[in-house]
Order: sequence, then C-alpha cells, then structure tokens
Amino acid sequence: MSTTAHTLIVGAGAIGLLTALSLAEQGGSVTLLDRQAAGRESSWAGGGIVSPLYPWRYSPAVTALAHWSQDFYPQLADQLHQRTGLDPEVHTTGLYWLDLDDEAEALAWARRERRPLSAVSMAATYAQVPALGPGFERAIYMADVANVRNPRLVKALKAALARLPNVTVREHCEVRGFVQQGAAVVGVNTADGPLLADRVVLAAGAWSGELLATLGLALPVEPVKGQMILYKCDEAFLPRMVLAKGRYAIPRRDGHILVGSTLEHAGFDKTPTDEALHSLMASAEALLPGLARAERVGHWAGLRPGAPDGIPFIGPVSRHPGLWLNCGHYRNGLVLAPASCRLFADLASGRRPIIDPAPYAPDVRLVQ
Repeated sequence: MSTTAHTLIVGAGAIGLLTALSLAEQGGSVTLLDRQAAGRESSWAGGGIVSPLYPWRYSPAVTALAHWSQDFYPQLADQLHQRTGLDPEVHTTGLYWLDLDDEAEALAWARRERRPLSAVSMAATYAQVPALGPGFERAIYMADVANVRNPRLVKALKAALARLPNVTVREHCEVRGFVQQGAAVVGVNTADGPLLADRVVLAAGAWSGELLATLGLALPVEPVKGQMILYKCDEAFLPRMVLAKGRYAIPRRDGHILVGSTLEHAGFDKTPTDEALHSLMASAEALLPGLARAERVGHWAGLRPGAPDGIPFIGPVSRHPGLWLNCGHYRNGLVLAPASCRLFADLASGRRPIIDPAPYAPDVRLVQ
C-alpha cells in the first residue's frame, strides 16, 4: 500500500496503539478511534505478565508470538522511555508455579522450546519468597519472566503517538459499522458520521465480534470478564511472581501487588462483584498470608477478547478488500502485542513476516 495511504484503526488498546505506531513509522497517515479513552479497557485492567500463564498449554501459534514478544519487550520499553520520558516498567522477577498437576508436561515443553524453566526445591522457593504461605509441596521456576506495568505502557504508547504528525487519536468516538463500496470496506460509521480511509483495521478487543457481525461475518471473539484486586505493601514484600491454583500475584517495583484473576462469561457486564472479591482475597491470603494485613487499594473488572485456543486474528479479510484484523488475543493481549503488531505491519507493508502468518489468517477462520 502507498506510503501516502490513510489507515483507520478501530480500538485504542495496547494492540491498536502499537499497530498505529508500527504503521505510522512506515509512512502514510493513521487515525485511531476508540469508544472511550484510549487504553482503558482490558489493556488497563490486566496484570501484565509477559508470558501466558501456562505457556506449555498453548498451541505453537501462540508460543511463536509469545517468544518473539518476550525477547522484544525490554527493547520496546527502552524505546518508549527514551521517546516519551514514561517508563512502562518492564520488571523481570521470574515466576514460580506451585503444585501443578501437569508439571511433567511443563518441564517437557521447556526442554523442547529451550526455555529456562526447571523444578526447584521448596526450601529454595521459600528462601526466595519468604512471604509465601505454608503447605505448598512442589515448585517450578522460570527466571526470565517479566511483568509490564500496563497502564504505564498504554500511556507511553499514547504519548509516543502524540509526537507523530501523521497520527490522530480520536477518543470517545464510537464506531457502529463499516462504510462499503460493493464488497470493499472504505471507512467506518461513527456516532459523529462516516470516516473514510484506504484501509480499516479492526482491533476492538471484546467488541470486535459485534462490529464484524455488521458485515455478516461471524468472528468467534466474545467478552470474558476478569476481576483483579490490588494491594500496597513494602517494596521488598514479594520479590518474585507466584502462581498457584489458577491465581497469581504480581509485584510492581513500588510494592503494589496485583492478584487475579477470575474467568467469567457475563456478556459485556464489567461490574465488580463481592463474590469475586471474597474469592480473590481468599486466594491472595492463602498464597501470601501477609496480604491479610496489607492495605487493599483497588478492585476492578475488565473484558478479555475470548477467542478459540487464544489464537488471534491477524491479517486481511480478502472477501472485504480494505478490511484488516488484529484482534482476539484473549488472555494474552499484552503478552503478544509486540509480535502481533510487528507481524501485522510486515503483512501490511509486504515485508518478510517475522513468523509464519498462516495460523492467524482471518480468511480460513471466519464464517460468513
């Protein structure tokens, strides 16, 4: 596509923001639209672990994106910090998984993928994480797992875009459907009227399926609610991330501890509930008993874009020329964002893609 082309991106979460940055650096103009403030949906609500929670349980398609992103995240954070003065705080702590039912499968995956995951003694685990609760019997550990402070990441991405003369970010601009010329998509219909472009990119997270349905396409992406709680502790309270029984604790550099998360199919309802709060608190205190005495400073919910097997849709929709997708990352939007957006930019520019794009191609996975 011409370097003077205009691209509209629907959705300004981490995926939309980073897609905009990748395309803007290739030339042309980019307009980014969001139904509310940029980055305030799942990108803001998540925990920011730069790894799938159980990476060995995912397909090679997710693994390929995850590994590229994990290797690139420190560079991305440095670039954003230098350009904007905002530090996304990529914090490499390592991650302990406790009492896994599929520990053997995890270790076999690590050997196959050459990842630094290994079994460790509980004595060594408790020595590294003194705040850990009693009763755990087995642990595996991967030293190079980081977390990113996701609200700061989206702020840095937004600030980087604000410095580019060929990018416009339009917040509180709801997209209601697409403008077509025949089968081609040439723009979007918004609450403020139609906007036209040479290319339209759908990166609307949990809302992507509803928007694509206006074209008669069935995108298997649905909202999956997740609730989190946040504590404030001493900076030294938790030096490593820990995960047990499906719940995790993530330390930030300043002593904040995130604990999550629920998995709820409740449509587009984002209301935090007392039931989830009590369940999360019970998990938090079993994992780290000292949290019972810590200040709890937040409780919120977000909507993940649930997709089959967690494999995102990345690439053009050939039956509707001009329409592209970068959506459906489920629980791993922040993990996969750098690789997904680099792959998208490669496909859009005709460059050799960083990984095989076939598993993410919309054409073979959409139903009309």
